Amino acid sequence: MDKYMELAKQNAEKGIKNNEGGPFGAVITDKEGNIIANGNNKVFKNNDPTAHAEIVAIREACKKLNTYDLSEYILYTSCEPCPMCLSAIIWSNIKKVYFGCTKKDAGEIGFRDDMIYEYLKGNNKDLIQLKEMDRDECLKTFEEYKKQNGVIY
Repeated sequence: MDKYMELAKQNAEKGIKNNEGGPFGAVITDKEGNIIANGNNKVFKNNDPTAHAEIVAIREACKKLNTYDLSEYILYTSCEPCPMCLSAIIWSNIKKVYFGCTKKDAGEIGFRDDMIYEYLKGNNKDLIQLKEMDRDECLKTFEEYKKQNGVIY
């Protein structure tokens, strides 16, 4: 087994043993193979539905490296990223991700990623009420940011 995937798996097992969250673990390395950050699912521990292993690892790496740009780093995760984690990976500019279990495997033990994928396809519209409100007023903030040449990330 790949040593980084083994570490991601161990992170997942540690999280389960400590009742911190679901069976998910992650590791971020640099291109030379140095470990930058570890993560395991901490949804229960932190009472935070966003504390998935990948996001925990991304937060740790960004804090340690003092950057929001992880384009030079590699993520190993014990399971194919959910839509939220996939978005966080994309926003952090990580370009290479290795995963163990698939989203189908996660679904077979009860995780709900499919409802989000269905929503994104235009199905399952009862999942959430999403309505535009006060756009013109909110656009003023965007215009000010653009006027100040705010950083786009």
